[in-house]
Amino acid sequence: MAENIKLEVVTPEKIVVSEEAQIVMAPGSLGEFGVLTGHTPFFTTLKLGIIRYKDIKGEERFIFVNGGFAEALPDRVTVLAESAERRRDIDVERAKSALKRAQERLEKAGAREDIDFIRVRAALERAMQRIQLAETRR
Repeated sequence: MAENIKLEVVTPEKIVVSEEAQIVMAPGSLGEFGVLTGHTPFFTTLKLGIIRYKDIKGEERFIFVNGGFAEALPDRVTVLAESAERRRDIDVERAKSALKRAQERLEKAGAREDIDFIRVRAALERAMQRIQLAETRR
């Protein structure tokens, strides 16, 4: 049986995940990447998206990350994220409210110059990703 790697996902507030994994797939800023035990070390930025990994039982797990950094070493993957949450911890109603607020701000943006489009689009994308992940049952 192949060796496992340690996956740690940390935010400024808490440790979201600290467990052994068979494989880790993450949304790198230059594209999705996968890490198995023995991987060549590297460091990269992350974009908003979903970290997927197989736990030691082979079950697929999911974590929403809002950007950050990842370090891959031969025996571990460490993710430092702005924010992160496991699929089971996503508050769908809160995410839907955030989506609605972002959509309303974008609709009003044509008439206003003080709207920060980058922030509004980021909020919209975060909400959509969180809702999609939480409502997907695999």
